[in-house]
Amino acid sequence: MNQLTSHSLSPRRQRNHDLMAQSILETARVIMREGGVAALSMQELARRLDVRAPSLYHYYSGKMNIYDALFQQGFTLFGETMEKTSREAKNWQEELQLSFEAYMNFAMQNPELYQLCFERPVPGFSPSEESLKLSFGLLQQSYERVTRHLYPKIKTELSPEQLGDVVIAMMHGLTALHLANEPHLPVGQGRFGALIPAVISILDGAWSKP
Repeated sequence: MNQLTSHSLSPRRQRNHDLMAQSILETARVIMREGGVAALSMQELARRLDVRAPSLYHYYSGKMNIYDALFQQGFTLFGETMEKTSREAKNWQEELQLSFEAYMNFAMQNPELYQLCFERPVPGFSPSEESLKLSFGLLQQSYERVTRHLYPKIKTELSPEQLGDVVIAMMHGLTALHLANEPHLPVGQGRFGALIPAVISILDGAWSKP
């Protein structure tokens, strides 16, 4: 986790340090979920944790450092979610449907992480090199999955990278519209949440080999 490094702490103090660092992130997520990602402030964090604001700087160098830690947390969780989805699919059509559903579920269950990672709503926030390495690594893994599991089985003139980007754009578009219009409805319901099977059917018709 992207937090300030503690030096020469006893095991007990190190555990306490790590627990507090985690509590800061969890509380930050609550604030972001309630008021929007850009609503995070060190003063509000300190108030909710019942500490003085300067104490927070023993764990994170500032608000942008907290955002960066949550950016990493979000992409780590997202990567685990999509990897599980890929293992469960029996064919490329099912993998696409499960991926669309998993993307939307991730956004609905973790709206603050989804916004931070995929919509960049915080003015002035730039992910660290470490965080960008993580996010681009996951993107590269998705291209590799497309190359191995999808590309050989379909008909298309797109490159594997373009094919992956088309799928990402569709997943994100449906999810963003669902969250903007009917975030209270589960995946599979509502104006946009119910469209996933139709989208997969269209892609199946367009891409399936004769």
